[in-house]
Amino acid sequence: MTTGLDIVVQHRLGAFTLDATLRSQGGLTALYGPSGSGKTSLVNVIAGLIRPEAGHVRHDGEALFDRAGGVFVPPHRRRIGYVFQEARLFPHLSVRRNLLFGRWFAPRGKADRTDLAAVLDLLGIGHLLARRPGDLSGGERQRVAIGRALLARPRLLLMDEPLASLDEARKAEILPYIERLRDEAGIPIVYVSHALAEVARLATTVAIIEAGRVTACGPAATILSRLDLALRPGSPEPSSLIEGFVGTVDPAFGLTRIETRAGAIEVARTGLRPGKAIRVRILAGDVMIALAPVAGISALNQLHGTVAEIAPSGGDGSGTVDLGIDCGGERLAARLTRKSLVTLGLGLGSPVVAIVKSVSIETP
Repeated sequence: MTTGLDIVVQHRLGAFTLDATLRSQGGLTALYGPSGSGKTSLVNVIAGLIRPEAGHVRHDGEALFDRAGGVFVPPHRRRIGYVFQEARLFPHLSVRRNLLFGRWFAPRGKADRTDLAAVLDLLGIGHLLARRPGDLSGGERQRVAIGRALLARPRLLLMDEPLASLDEARKAEILPYIERLRDEAGIPIVYVSHALAEVARLATTVAIIEAGRVTACGPAATILSRLDLALRPGSPEPSSLIEGFVGTVDPAFGLTRIETRAGAIEVARTGLRPGKAIRVRILAGDVMIALAPVAGISALNQLHGTVAEIAPSGGDGSGTVDLGIDCGGERLAARLTRKSLVTLGLGLGSPVVAIVKSVSIETP
């Protein structure tokens, strides 16, 4: 049986046309793209709030919609949870009663008394039960909204820009809980965002949405490091997602060593548990290129690799190029000037050393 999401739909919404094909296998699938690109429309198709003019929507082999076969499962029978930008809690009910509202919609025999305790622990909201939504921070309200959706025992969770209305402090508060949800709840998630930092931190799969179409879809590390995506109007510079695990921690210098296929990477952070799986994000503009290891430099990370791709970084007249560097099977993006490319004599297959400062590496 085919698992995961299998979507092929066409639908017109006024002057806008959604013509999207998407397949993903569990984990957290991020729909990334600019405002108005069709991300929310595609999520509403999955939820059953839009009935497309053509195509199909299948989850784990079951047809939720199939125009040719005459299948349309109504939203309330799809067992899909939906978390919106705003928490949409009942203001007159306590947190406990808001959460238990979700249990009323759980399939018969699927919910029991242990569900509430598990959700409270997962989202860290046990101390909020007696409060009302008006007494919560924005991040707390969103965690309660997620908990209410989970208590309905969904087989798929949709999250439509759940952090968009929060300030940076509240985003930092809730992101670790979404990571726990991704890793521990065992429920596939479709997550809508136009914030690349969120996508890079959370996604296992990334689908790029542009003008109603899915223009790229695949593992997060592969998609976000693609140099050609940086050529599109409004696209950010390339970045690299490198996965590894926490090695040694040096509290005296405030550094942690991350073991990866690209080599050991030291980051300016402590408090991480040794052995913990982790991913780091490195912006292309934060990578320097040398032909050999460099002594007497403040940057602590020097990764050996070969040039696997060279692409122009855009038509802005900046005279820059982007390199894709293969470092032990990991792809590292680097941005440099055309003059540097010529001066160093770089071409496909050239051996290089990528130099990265510890303070410029992003970690969760």
